Amino acid sequence: MEITGLPTPVFCGVDWAEDHHDVALVDAGGKQLAKLRIGDDAAGFAQLTALLVEHGDCADEPVPVAIETSRGLLVACLRATGRPVFAINPLAVARYRDRHSVARKKSDAVDAAVLANILRTDMAAHRPLPADSEFVQAIAVLARAQQNAVWDRGQAHNRLRSQLREFYPAILEAFAQHKHGLCSREARTILAAAPTPAKAARLTVRRLQALLKQAGRVRGIQAEADRIHEVFQRDYLHQPPQVEAALGRQTTALLRQLNTACQNADELEEATAQTFEEHPDAQVIRSFPGLGSLTGARVLAEIGADRTRFAYAGALKAYAGSAPVTQASGKSCVVMSRKIKNQRLAAVGYVWAFVSLTKSPGARTHYDRRREVGDRHVAAQRNLFNRFMGMLFDCLQHGQLYDETKALPIQPLEDLLEDPSSIAA
Repeated sequence: MEITGLPTPVFCGVDWAEDHHDVALVDAGGKQLAKLRIGDDAAGFAQLTALLVEHGDCADEPVPVAIETSRGLLVACLRATGRPVFAINPLAVARYRDRHSVARKKSDAVDAAVLANILRTDMAAHRPLPADSEFVQAIAVLARAQQNAVWDRGQAHNRLRSQLREFYPAILEAFAQHKHGLCSREARTILAAAPTPAKAARLTVRRLQALLKQAGRVRGIQAEADRIHEVFQRDYLHQPPQVEAALGRQTTALLRQLNTACQNADELEEATAQTFEEHPDAQVIRSFPGLGSLTGARVLAEIGADRTRFAYAGALKAYAGSAPVTQASGKSCVVMSRKIKNQRLAAVGYVWAFVSLTKSPGARTHYDRRREVGDRHVAAQRNLFNRFMGMLFDCLQHGQLYDETKALPIQPLEDLLEDPSSIAA
């Protein structure tokens, strides 16, 4: 470790790795005050905090820390101490590195110094991690895990469906009109009992009734069993018997993956909704049309409960990706949809706007008028999501519930035509 002087202010950069982290401290003039390599354990964190204290870190004037990630134990412990932590995009760090060396040299110690200098020169251009409570962080963990489980379920479903198309069209036809398709408990239960078309053809109506009851169906069991039995008795093309049996074994393996993915998604959905309902902001968020417990939890997970995180509504809209981007140069001026955004928040925003069309007359009217002035479907929904984000910002700031009579007034068509957020999808 190398230490010289105790000037203030001090800036800290941490280049993290799996088993160790490189730390660098610089002063306001860019002079490196210290460098240190610590382990990824409690002893290493104690070394880091001791180094920061040695260079003037205190509760009133904590040393800001820059790091290339927003997750992990090191980040969680730094945030718990109350220090401002800045998660710097690795691409931005690579651009800053070129300012210090044209030879393109790179090392962990150099990257730590680059991170510290980013805060020294451009801290105002970067946003610190929000000061969210432990409660909100827990909701974020559950909401993101549930969203990942839904994506995993979709992938498992697609793999299974692709497999069944190769040799088992009967099961696809039997559940083609079902709301959840192969993800339904009925389809998965019958497929587990009959993983090949030959076995499906041997299923009796009585056996199908038992399987439907096992899947949890309580109404129309007789009619549904008759319908599925009729579908399984139709003529289909078949693979050779040995090949069909092998494909059946593979189908059983894929079905186990789908069952696990469905169970994970369902259990995490219940836990997410239950935890979200206990948060003070839940009532305000759920007052918006199109937001339920699960989608509301996803929104809260991404925007957090730190009211100082976004200085104004436009910052939140840009973060969500609903606000457009203008590229102007000379006589050229192009309005484009925003590509750099919080992808999870943008994904739930599309669902939010879509569902609100049937839940809110004002939202439907706003969407239809956007379509009238030339917006495509996606652009009109994005514009509606943009309006919702602005209203959500104001409601959360003042603790007020959504009021449609004030939120979505009818705008004149000429005002809509002049609105730059009308973007062709």
